[in-house]
Amino acid sequence: MRVINSRVHRVLDFVTVAGFVVAPTALGLSGLPANLAYILAVVHLGLTLATDFSRAGARPVSLVLHGGVEGVVGVALVALPWLLSWDGPARTFYVAAGAVILLVWALSAYGGAGSQAAA
Repeated sequence: MRVINSRVHRVLDFVTVAGFVVAPTALGLSGLPANLAYILAVVHLGLTLATDFSRAGARPVSLVLHGGVEGVVGVALVALPWLLSWDGPARTFYVAAGAVILLVWALSAYGGAGSQAAA
């Protein structure tokens, strides 16, 4: 069931960016986990700003491509802590972030009738 339209999804993307910016300080992350959170914030912000949420063709990234990237990133974030042997807050944060991104991905209307809303 796709219940998140493009307008709401865009807002959630900005919340995600803020979460990646705040997480290192709030959770005491350092080193690679902290640096990766900041990099992900910048990349997610860039993707969000480049995405054509209104489907008017005004921006270079389609909403469908945006959804594909988020699906891949969500899976990667869930797997990352085990691939890099992270534990503690870093593991919890990245698994939770990946799960939330996948949940939003699963509930978002990326290409159907419900996806079009004024951005």
